[in-house]
Amino acid sequence: MESIISIKNLGIDFNNQNEVVKNINIEIVKGKTTAIVGESGSGKTVSALSILKLLPNNANIKNGEIIFNNQNILSLSDNQIRNIRGNKIATIFQEPMTSLNPLHTINRQIEEIILTHNKTEKINAKEKVKKLLNEVGLEEIAKRPKVYPYELSGGQRQRAMIAMSIANKPDLLIADEPTTALDVTIQMQILDLLSQLQKKLGMTLLFISHDLSVVKKISDYVYVMKEGKIIENGSTSEVFKNPTHIYTKELITSQSNKKIKVKKLEKTVLKIEKLNVWYPIKKGLLKRTVDYVKAIKNVSFNLNIGESIGVVGESGSGKTSLILAILRLIESSGDIYFKNININKLKSNQILNLRKEIQIVFQDPFSSLSPRMNVEEIICEGLRVHYPNISIENRITKLKNVLNKVGLNYSECIEKYPHEFSGGQRQRIAIARALILEPKILILDEPTSALDITIQNQIINLLNKLQSELLLSYIFISHDMKVIRSVADKIIVLRKGVIIEESSSENIFNNPQSEYTKNLIKAVL
Repeated sequence: MESIISIKNLGIDFNNQNEVVKNINIEIVKGKTTAIVGESGSGKTVSALSILKLLPNNANIKNGEIIFNNQNILSLSDNQIRNIRGNKIATIFQEPMTSLNPLHTINRQIEEIILTHNKTEKINAKEKVKKLLNEVGLEEIAKRPKVYPYELSGGQRQRAMIAMSIANKPDLLIADEPTTALDVTIQMQILDLLSQLQKKLGMTLLFISHDLSVVKKISDYVYVMKEGKIIENGSTSEVFKNPTHIYTKELITSQSNKKIKVKKLEKTVLKIEKLNVWYPIKKGLLKRTVDYVKAIKNVSFNLNIGESIGVVGESGSGKTSLILAILRLIESSGDIYFKNININKLKSNQILNLRKEIQIVFQDPFSSLSPRMNVEEIICEGLRVHYPNISIENRITKLKNVLNKVGLNYSECIEKYPHEFSGGQRQRIAIARALILEPKILILDEPTSALDITIQNQIINLLNKLQSELLLSYIFISHDMKVIRSVADKIIVLRKGVIIEESSSENIFNNPQSEYTKNLIKAVL
């Protein structure tokens, strides 16, 4: 097998001290897809960026070679490497919104790539842009020359990035987490598109990811990285069938966890009946309501004591509107019964007393925790609001107990601030903040999507353990069916504000009824 890129004994550090890549060797086979997989900080992205010499200023390549077309890329001048970037080797980045220039149209940005590397007339470049947009499934955008990035959805922006990257028919395409910010169904579309383009153009693909289900679908060869080292590599089928390293085994098994059944009571704690959330569309000088965006339509379900309901759906399906309505943070019509009290009939001052009973854990712990408050202040904030007369002794006792429950040491963390913790630790703090008020219901809004797979697994195990001990009821929001499978007793599939399927987790995975649910499951299993 012929290699298009040979990475030999590559070592990279930051500021001449923090070694992030430790003498790795990678062969990228011509015409095939090679994946580098690992958690955040493993060195996978830095290794890929070194191929195009796109490392940050404080990064230093200590040793090694990267051979492309019998040349060591690392020894090339800036002018020589510019002839390769975007031409012979192209990249797709993780977040297309930050990769695309918001001040220029999509057509102009693709055109620029073509004109930079080719001696061609502008009119020919414009025609080529239209052809490229059609190739990546953006036929409507191809007809509209003045479309800006903010006018496109996440999937459309990523397709536009792919059009830019294949504009000059590169020999190698580096895809750095290109599907991480997308919904599962859109992920599948992008992966299928990359596979089709690879076959059509005869490209080689280097795919960077932390998601093994994605890697399994798209790659021919896999390199597993941990702490800057390659700990395992081989053909994708071999690595998945017979992993040898304990870390690889842990990554693979964490993808297929099922919910461990815990004790639950056949007694309803929350009852939703015919819930609707409509957002008015206002136009004209007087801002009259001309129509409504119907985010939630006639939704009904029950949540029992000690039960977990997984709510799954793509962006725009109404998941967030549903939980905001339950928390009475937005207006809704219909009935929301908590302990036989209709929350939608309560006044603002009455709802305050119930807030401590229904708590929420958000998606990104870094943005949901105040950077100006230490751990003690963050977790005890709710106590000060709901129990203003609580004694210092009782507050400290509660704080110690809740930190112990989420696996954090009281004396080591109470005076620290959020930035001093890892992502997993921050999410444990966010869970502790919710638990200290001893709620009956915990709403979890994508609480693991910002975390690496191994950390995801730890948080899911923690949530299952807490539910068993405290008989908590969960509403777990996610677009990831792997995560839902490991936490939910019952699954609700939302699409365009409507429940299209509702059943036990086992029934949904073994016998999905709707085509949409089948596609969601197919995308991750």
